[in-house]
Amino acid sequence: MPIDDRHPLGGEMSDVARGLFGRFQLAALEKRYSSTIVLGLFAFVNGCISIGLMSLAALLTGAPLIFPSLGPTAFLLFYTPRAPAASPRNTFFGHLIGVASGYLSLVIFGLTESGLALAEGVTVGRVGAAALSLGLTAGIMAWLRVPHPPAGATTLIVSLGILSTPSQLAVLMLAVVVLIAQGFVINRLAGIPYPLWGTGQ
Repeated sequence: MPIDDRHPLGGEMSDVARGLFGRFQLAALEKRYSSTIVLGLFAFVNGCISIGLMSLAALLTGAPLIFPSLGPTAFLLFYTPRAPAASPRNTFFGHLIGVASGYLSLVIFGLTESGLALAEGVTVGRVGAAALSLGLTAGIMAWLRVPHPPAGATTLIVSLGILSTPSQLAVLMLAVVVLIAQGFVINRLAGIPYPLWGTGQ
């Protein structure tokens, strides 16, 4: 979406903000929805809430429900919610491909029992796993037509050993599903026709 008076940052965040301000009858904010000051405040609050909820759930459960690539996913879901990369399908399958590619790379290079690369140091095997995981993730997303750029970070999180056990990876995917649900609720409350699954619903 081009940058204009209604969308000074591009994307659709202005539309999401205006819809939510209208829904909750915040007339003063609704009139100023396209102000960069208001948009910055909206982005700040939305980011704190979306990732804060995930962090709180991680704290309460002790499960790794928060990881770095959720940040750019959340930004996509609220900045460009109708872009194909932000659809539930692309978000889910992008991260799933990243997880599977990262874990397969660990298996191929014999690193499933290794610790965190940042603690143990980078080895030739770790270089191979990281390169293979990102290559597989990018290629498979393109072949399946489900691009989701934050999945490139997810695959490195796995291949670098930050989260690498099957139980951690299952929780990672659960976190993705919860974030997709948050995106659906917030965008629909704002009146944005965020899709149920693919890009055209």
